[in-house]
Amino acid sequence: SVVIQECYVQNTAREYAKLYAAEAEPLEGFGEVPEIIPIFLIHRPANCIPYATVEEELVGEFVKYSVKDGKEVNFLRRDSEAGQKCCTFQHWVYEKTNGNLLVTDLQGVGMRLTDVGIATLAKGYKGFKGNCSFSFIEQFRALHQCNEYCEMLGLKSLRTTHQKQRKATSTKSKNLPNSATLKKMVPKKAREHRDFISSEH
Repeated sequence: SVVIQECYVQNTAREYAKLYAAEAEPLEGFGEVPEIIPIFLIHRPANCIPYATVEEELVGEFVKYSVKDGKEVNFLRRDSEAGQKCCTFQHWVYEKTNGNLLVTDLQGVGMRLTDVGIATLAKGYKGFKGNCSFSFIEQFRALHQCNEYCEMLGLKSLRTTHQKQRKATSTKSKNLPNSATLKKMVPKKAREHRDFISSEH
């Protein structure tokens, strides 16, 4: 059931967030660490929808901090402490699981997060069914920019591996005739530009 899956995803992400907090909190100057709130499954046998989820209501300004699928970059996150710490949390999980798992859709009020997603590189990683496409992992790797909190935790930059891949692809494209390169390049740029504009509204 979708409801059971939702509980499983959020509570799995919550366990990772607890481990992250245990590692980050003792660091000098790190400060408060994001928390993923628990979500509970309730059974209502007499109801036509027998299963439902219950969680605490977060009061205040609800902000989406993380990159959802590579197209949706929230600029608010760059300036906010919570947003930067969410990005570091994503990087930390990515490194801890050797790039096999990523917590996505980090959103909430301040440092309290809910309704998160999980992407796994391979189906059934550690017996876990993710609810997001594995392409989110590739996009995170390409777009993540390390910040001071990544440095405090000693996380390795993802830029170096990505730049190597880009160099390899750019040398290949030089061998193609110019017209073929242009055909490939133009629609992609136009498409990205459109997505960027639509995500602003």
